[in-house]
Amino acid sequence: MPSPLHAKLTRRQWLAGAGLAATAPKRPPNIVFILADDLGWGDLGCYGQRWIRTPNLDRMAREGMRFTDAYAGCTVCAPSRSVLMTGYHMGHTSVRANTGGIPLPAEDVTVAEVLKQAGYATGCFGKWGLGDIGTEGVPWEQGFDEFFGYLHQIHAHFYYPPYLWENDRKFPLAGNQDGARTTYSHDAIAERALDFIRRRRDRPFFCYVAFTIPHLELLVPEDSLAEYRGKIPEDKPYRDPRNHYAAQDYPRAAYAAMITRMDRDVGRILRLLAELGLERDTIVFFTSDNGGAGRLWGEEFFRSWGPFRGHKQNLYEGGIRVPMIVRWPGRVPAGRVSDFAWSFQDFLPTAAELAGVEPPGKLDGISVLPTLLGRRQAPHPYLYWELPRYDAKTGTFPEATPMQALRMGRWKAVRPAPGAGVEIYDLARDPGETTDLAARMPEMRRQAEEAMAQARTMPRPQREPVSEWVIPRPRAVSPAKQ
Repeated sequence: MPSPLHAKLTRRQWLAGAGLAATAPKRPPNIVFILADDLGWGDLGCYGQRWIRTPNLDRMAREGMRFTDAYAGCTVCAPSRSVLMTGYHMGHTSVRANTGGIPLPAEDVTVAEVLKQAGYATGCFGKWGLGDIGTEGVPWEQGFDEFFGYLHQIHAHFYYPPYLWENDRKFPLAGNQDGARTTYSHDAIAERALDFIRRRRDRPFFCYVAFTIPHLELLVPEDSLAEYRGKIPEDKPYRDPRNHYAAQDYPRAAYAAMITRMDRDVGRILRLLAELGLERDTIVFFTSDNGGAGRLWGEEFFRSWGPFRGHKQNLYEGGIRVPMIVRWPGRVPAGRVSDFAWSFQDFLPTAAELAGVEPPGKLDGISVLPTLLGRRQAPHPYLYWELPRYDAKTGTFPEATPMQALRMGRWKAVRPAPGAGVEIYDLARDPGETTDLAARMPEMRRQAEEAMAQARTMPRPQREPVSEWVIPRPRAVSPAKQ
C-alpha cells in the first residue's frame, strides 16, 4: 500500500542543492502546455464528439499521442492547477480550496521555477487562479518571466472584462469599459501567447497557455457563433437563476462555438511553430483542468463526459478524466493511442526530465517521458484525488475524511461525500462506474480506505485574500445581437 512521502523540498533547499543535472542537454525542447477550462473528455472530435468541430486538435491527435486514461489534478479549477504547478497530488499540494484567490506559498517550487533554473524563458497566458494581486502566489513570484491574463479565477468567469493583468499592472481592454463588449479576452490572450513564442524562439521556452474556454459565461463573438446558431437541436434559451452569467439565446451553439474558436487558436500555435522551424524542437501538451461542468442547459446533449459517470465537482470519472494529447514530431509516435494512466502531478517531473534537470525532491508525480517516447514504463502504484470542504470563516478544512478517490490499476475507489462509505469499481469492465463492488470486496475496500488515509496530509490553513473583483450583474443581452 502507498506510504506517506517525505516532507516537501522547499524552494531554497532545491536551489541550494538540487539544481541542474550534469547531463543537461545543450538545447532541450521547447514546452508548450495548453490547458482548457471545464472541457469534458468527450468534447473533441478525436474523443468521439459529433457536433463540435475541432479539426486542429484532431490533427494534433493524428500527429501525436492521444491518451484515454489521463486525469486532471482535481475536479475543480484552482486545486487542479496547484497539482499541475507543484507536482504533488491533492493529498499534498498547497492549494486545496477553490475560492479563486488562495495563493501558492513562496516556498513551493513550481514547474516554471524548475524550467527557469534550466535556462528556459517562461510565460503564462490566461487564467492563473493560484494567487491574486498582492500575494506571494502571483505568477511572476512563482517562476514566470511574463504573465498576461486573469489572476483571480472569478474575474476569469467573464470574457469582456474591463482589464486583464500584465504582470503586476492592469492592462485595459479596448472597448470593454462600463459593460461594453468589444475585446474578447480569449483573443487577446491567444495573441500574447503567439507573441511570446515569436520573441523567445532563439532559446528554450516554456509557454503555459491556460485558456478560459469553455468555462461559463456562455459567450462568444458572432463570427464564431454564426457557424452553429440554429443548427443544433433543441437549443433553447438559457437563463442562470443565480444571475451571475450573461443570458444566452443559443447556449448549445455558444458552447460549441467557444470550443471551435479555441481549437482555431491551438491551430495557430501549431502553425506558428512550423513557420518558425520549431516543430521538431517543441513538445506540445493539450488537456483540460477538470471534467465537464454540470449545467442546466444540457451538456449531456454533447456527451461531454463521454461514457463516464459524474462531472466537475465530483470524483467519478466524468469529473477528473480529461482529454490529453501530446505532440512532438519525430519523437512522440504519431497516431498512437495510449491507456497509460497519469495525472497532472506528472507534468513537473516530465518537464524536468525534458529539460535535463532534477525535480525538487520526492514528488507525487513521475516522469512519463518513456511513455511519450513510445517506450514501456511501470505504472503508478496509485493515483489519488480529494476535495476537502473549506470553511471560509476560519480558513481551515474541518473534516477528517473529505471526498476522495483512488485509482489502483483497473480498480477505482470513491468516497463520494465527506465521511461517506467507500465505493469500489472495476474500470476495466465498468468504466461508467455503475456497479459498486464494495460489499462483495471488503478486503479491497479496506485496502483502499487505508491508502486514502496514508495518501494525504491535512491542508494548511488557507485564507482567501480580499479581492477588488466584484461579480457584476450581467446585461441580459444575447451575443447574437452584439
